[in-house]
Amino acid sequence: MANVVVTKMTFEPVHAQKAEIVERKGVGHPDTICDSLAEELSVALSRLYLEEFGAIMHHNVDKALLVGGVANPTFGGGEVKVPIEIYLVGRAVNEVDGRKLPLEDLAVEVARSWIRENIRNLDPDRHVVVRPRIKPGSRDLVDLFMRFQKGGEIPLANDTSFGVGFAPLNDLERIVLETERLLNSPQVKEKHPEIGEDVKVMGVRIGDRIRITVACAFVSKYVSNLSDYLEKKELVHRKVTDLASGITDREVEVFVNTADDPKRGSIYITVTGTSAEQGDDGQVGRGNRVNGLITPYRPMSLEAAAGKNPVSHIGKIYNVVANVIADRVVREVEEVEEAYCYIVSQIGRPINEPQVCDVKVRTRKDVSGIEGKVRAVAEEELARMPETWKRFLSKEFSVA
Repeated sequence: MANVVVTKMTFEPVHAQKAEIVERKGVGHPDTICDSLAEELSVALSRLYLEEFGAIMHHNVDKALLVGGVANPTFGGGEVKVPIEIYLVGRAVNEVDGRKLPLEDLAVEVARSWIRENIRNLDPDRHVVVRPRIKPGSRDLVDLFMRFQKGGEIPLANDTSFGVGFAPLNDLERIVLETERLLNSPQVKEKHPEIGEDVKVMGVRIGDRIRITVACAFVSKYVSNLSDYLEKKELVHRKVTDLASGITDREVEVFVNTADDPKRGSIYITVTGTSAEQGDDGQVGRGNRVNGLITPYRPMSLEAAAGKNPVSHIGKIYNVVANVIADRVVREVEEVEEAYCYIVSQIGRPINEPQVCDVKVRTRKDVSGIEGKVRAVAEEELARMPETWKRFLSKEFSVA
């Protein structure tokens, strides 16, 4: 079986350290838009391949670039003057046995559909131009991918890379994650349509003091004047403060749109609810890791999981499975308080045979007494790995 190693954590837990930083980029942030569109395209391609050929073909559509537009938001209205450009770039099998597939048309359709469903005030037909650039993959990687398809064997790793995960989330991580989820929840959007989808949350803890800084793009047509804006901003402040107080006993300060200068009329309003309309550009891989957070005090991979094929790309699969292993170990092994998981592959080897799967645990017990339980969880998830692609297609896992 795989090389599973179980070791004891010998370092101080993050929540006990003097300082900590956590960030989350919301669904309407330009980087998250790129991640989401790349992943939606991978899922759509996989489903198309299954429908047409009975198997997922080689693809990696994990490169996307958002070029911000030009907009003029005004109280009660505004307009987008120059549309956003989105480049969806990657490699994919576009022909099998002489049958060509309209992959670029699919990319445009998928992008427009996702935008329409997730960013209410961004019109995918008027405000966005989608420019797909999808070419066939290199012969060696396509051949590596197809070996297991032909033989019905375990998928072979298409890269020598690693994935990492940890559990559980601490107070600061939960506050940051849940703040964005709250502000972008259907319930809040229904009552407060002025809150745009571009919500970025930065959490900083020094000792027992937490500072939460929220950048929230307000939608200009729902804001009548400066006084109205300030009232709506205060409402966001209260919601986040109430949320945080239900998660932690630590002192929490909340700040919203700190770059505002009301005296000069400089405030964060947008026509569409995202800074992509003018203020910012975006790119795959610059946003949240697969657990939805950016956590520099925790183990992280720089891999852009979004858009990579779900069958054999380690940069996607290992990062998700590492988090699953860590979470299960904490939930199922009573003696474990915290777990980190590190998995590294070797190109050309079966994906469920990593070079090492290192599970680090924080426990007051002797590791030898629980090693068997931890190893069993890791080995079970590694054994399931060849079927992980199904969970990506059902969208059980989010990578943005």
